[in-house]
Amino acid sequence: MNTRKRYSPEFRERAVRLVEELQAEGSSQWAAIQSLSQKLGCTPETLRRWVRQWERDHGKRAGLRSTDQEELKQLRRENRELKRSNEILRKASAYFAQAELDRRPK
Repeated sequence: MNTRKRYSPEFRERAVRLVEELQAEGSSQWAAIQSLSQKLGCTPETLRRWVRQWERDHGKRAGLRSTDQEELKQLRRENRELKRSNEILRKASAYFAQAELDRRPK
């Protein structure tokens, strides 16, 4: 059973914005995350991941942006499907080649 909570993108954006505002007031990022996570009802680790992804998406931190991650995920899925198709074709080709060899000449 899936017990993970799903938060809307708007909720995530608002939470990250609140962390940024608390940081601007002089609080450390981790202190802001811990304080807000309790008030928002999510774990500090969840909020920290949202903040890190937002920083990557806006060029403040090195790493893959959300759009790049989605594209990579889609390309990997497509690659798996193509490999599966190629394997099926290879086996079919070998099967028919063997059947041709086994056929008696007329």
